[in-house]
This record gives sequence, C-alpha cells and structure tokens, in this order.
Amino acid sequence: MKAKWFSCILINVHAPTNEKTEEVKEKFYNLSGQHVNQIAISYIKIILGDFNAKVGKEDICKPTIDSESLHNETNNNGIKRFNSQYLKVLM
Repeated sequence: MKAKWFSCILINVHAPTNEKTEEVKEKFYNLSGQHVNQIAISYIKIILGDFNAKVGKEDICKPTIDSESLHNETNNNGIKRFNSQYLKVLM
C-alpha cells in the first residue's frame, strides 16, 4: 500500500497451533522473521492474523497489555510471540 508520504505493507500470518511440534513452530517463526526482515525499514509493517497465542497476566506481558487479558496464563505460543525477534522490531 503506497500513500503520498509513506509506504505500508500488510502481513497476514497464521501460526501453528500450540499442539504442533516445536520444530514446526520454530520453522514458522524463523521463516516469518526472515520475510519481515527483508522488507525495507522505511515501510510501516502491520502484522495481522492468528498467532494462536493465549496472552496471560504475567510480568512479561504487562508492557504490552498491562493486566487486561482474558487469560491468567500465557501458553507456549504466547511466549513465542513475546520472544520472537521480528515482532520485537515492530513493537
């Protein structure tokens, strides 16, 4: 998407569910990270989709969601969401 003063790219993802193997999930996050990192830094990046993550009320989540979560505990996909290198760049 190009505008007069900026360029924006929409990235749609669908992460593997929590029941998938760690190998499958790692492959998804590594490939996703590589694709996002190939996009020019001048672009605004908006990531949409389903990360299949439950984000709880733990301290790791508070900078992003404070204590406003429906879940008390973060699942494995939620932890990957906060630890993912390509998402850290975007937050």
